[in-house]
Amino acid sequence: MNVLKGLLLLFFFAGNLWARPNVLFIAVDDLRDWVGHLGGHPNAKTPNIDRLARGGVSFTSAYCSAPLCNPSRISLLTGVAPFRSGVYGNGERLRKKLPDAVTLMQHFRASGYSSRGAGKIFHGTNPYDAGSWDDYFVPGRQIPSRSFKRDPNLSKSAWVPWGPLACGDEDMFDGRTADWIVSELEKPQEKPFFMAYGLTKPHLPWKVPQKYFDLHPLKSIELPPVREGDQEDLPAFGKKLAREVYDPSGERNFAVKPDGDHANVIANKQWRKAIQAYLATISFADAQIGRVLDALDRSGHANNTIVVLWGDHGWHLGEKEHWRKHALWDVSTRTPLVFSAPQGVAKGKLCQRPVSLIDVYPTLIDLCDLPKRKGLDGQSLKPLLENPGRKWERPVVITYGMNNHAVQTERWRYIRYRDGGQELYDHDRDSNEWTNLASIPEYSSVKSKLANWLPTAKVGREKQRR
Repeated sequence: MNVLKGLLLLFFFAGNLWARPNVLFIAVDDLRDWVGHLGGHPNAKTPNIDRLARGGVSFTSAYCSAPLCNPSRISLLTGVAPFRSGVYGNGERLRKKLPDAVTLMQHFRASGYSSRGAGKIFHGTNPYDAGSWDDYFVPGRQIPSRSFKRDPNLSKSAWVPWGPLACGDEDMFDGRTADWIVSELEKPQEKPFFMAYGLTKPHLPWKVPQKYFDLHPLKSIELPPVREGDQEDLPAFGKKLAREVYDPSGERNFAVKPDGDHANVIANKQWRKAIQAYLATISFADAQIGRVLDALDRSGHANNTIVVLWGDHGWHLGEKEHWRKHALWDVSTRTPLVFSAPQGVAKGKLCQRPVSLIDVYPTLIDLCDLPKRKGLDGQSLKPLLENPGRKWERPVVITYGMNNHAVQTERWRYIRYRDGGQELYDHDRDSNEWTNLASIPEYSSVKSKLANWLPTAKVGREKQRR
């Protein structure tokens, strides 16, 4: 009788395990809202990301936990916010800061899933945390940069890490990792899978095959809206972020760049070419994503697979006279986030509520009915995936280095720096964040309310107040 009970329990648990959905987890490096369905730029061409969005819910106001690769990714993959982990820069290591953290992939493995990945999931293009994976693929060859020819008429001081390559997709890092993901999806699956595809593009350098530049003719490229002198109402620390390279871990001082990247781009007449290159690189990434989605459709597993696509942070291309990420403004911190699932997720909907990438971990636990985990700083987005229009009061907290934070609601962005400098923007009236309202007395109550969400620091580690 005991043997019979044991067999029944075994079949019961095995049946439940196989009933759980697979997960296809797509991470895109430095991708801002310049995708077709979000309308971030009129020249954006991303048919594959857009078709994924048509099959699920896409968040128009999804924000990173930190506008830098390593802290953004570690917070998403561990569920621990930067102000609690102390991971602020690209130099910190996960297991030094969080030796006992259970990553998203570890939790899926412990729940009976196979965990496989390729490309850039953690910061860097290696497995990074071996215990998170059953298998991980890293291509041996590097991107064929030697096929790129720099314009000989440009000055040596010109900052131009972009241009077309004379090669095919199969020669690119992201193309080769896509090949591997496709081959894994074609294999028979012995148990539910968590499959992670991490793209290195559109991270710099914006060098991709010529055909993607051809999709974006230079004469058609539109420049983003920029106000001359936009930095004049910024506090001192905000100006430093716009003009200088900042090390948020605090291990080094500011690297002085007196005129900033924007002045360099303008002086060398590269603005429109840079935007063309960024858009071309996004289109290249979108094509690789399309190959992976097509493989999922062919695999027979699409009807039981959750697909989540996210970018690790945004990217400035001249807005606020700033380039790169490394700032607490909207453009630096907002990124696409898309969930698609056979059931439990609305179809073809945009959700306007502000959410954080740190919410991805608890959301996937919820969608896959995995055991709950304590100590996660995010919260499940499942209610919004079922009903994108429902009320959602929780703001997003974004951190860039210790004691530099932004609080984002549907209407307001409030920034406070470690030296006390402040910025406040009303997104209902000023979506470009051109007018800093922080010094105007009539907005004091707004700042006070938003400040209740700021983390408080204690001995190098920070604790969030509710």
